[in-house]
Amino acid sequence: MLGAIAGDIIGSYYEFHKIKTKEFELFHPKSKFTDDTVLIMAIAKSILDNEPYLDNVIDFGLRYFEVGYGGSFKKWLKSDEHLPYNSWGNGSAMRVSPIAFAFNTEEKVLEEARKSAEITYNHPEGIKGAEATALAIFIAREGASKEEIRERISKDFGYDLSRTVDEIRQSIICFLDSNSFEDCIRNCVSLGGDADTMGAIAGGIAEAYYGVPKEIEEKVYGYLSDEFLEILGRFRKNTIRS
Repeated sequence: MLGAIAGDIIGSYYEFHKIKTKEFELFHPKSKFTDDTVLIMAIAKSILDNEPYLDNVIDFGLRYFEVGYGGSFKKWLKSDEHLPYNSWGNGSAMRVSPIAFAFNTEEKVLEEARKSAEITYNHPEGIKGAEATALAIFIAREGASKEEIRERISKDFGYDLSRTVDEIRQSIICFLDSNSFEDCIRNCVSLGGDADTMGAIAGGIAEAYYGVPKEIEEKVYGYLSDEFLEILGRFRKNTIRS
């Protein structure tokens, strides 16, 4: 999940200062972790401590409240019932990477991806985004080629990966069209869209395929709270291939 966090942090500044080039300062002085990292950590803690996804997403969301959540998610966090609100956005995809690294069969990865999405996303498209991202990470982790990844995601989820249509598909294409982890994140930022979330989605896949360069890994640690570093350390120790 470190790759997803790196993508979030690198993309954070460029979400609001959009650029259309791959030539930019990778870690801007105003880079920071956003809601994407917070919810990734919530999912990771749930896996590590065998706790419900819902409980930790609420807990982490409320404790790290001003980090860039959308209006609907903020209302959900502060509601009494915490029912899914029929969203079909990309929030479920950006937080799913720990699942793809923690579980060791496609069936379990897809099952847990659905569970993690359904707490907020009961629209089929929102759930599909989490499943597609998780499967892409998992099969990349298992050694699939880019063409195999493209074919599986296109076949299983009906995504046309020959063109960019929405942010989840764009994120996957940013990975497929890259030549390194860093190049993947630069592709995401250069599209001028929701750079941090696209970076988180693509970064998880790129980590599984390329690994995260040591210099980027060390840089990321400097942005994280002690709580997040503890979770990340435990997760990497217990999942080995994360």
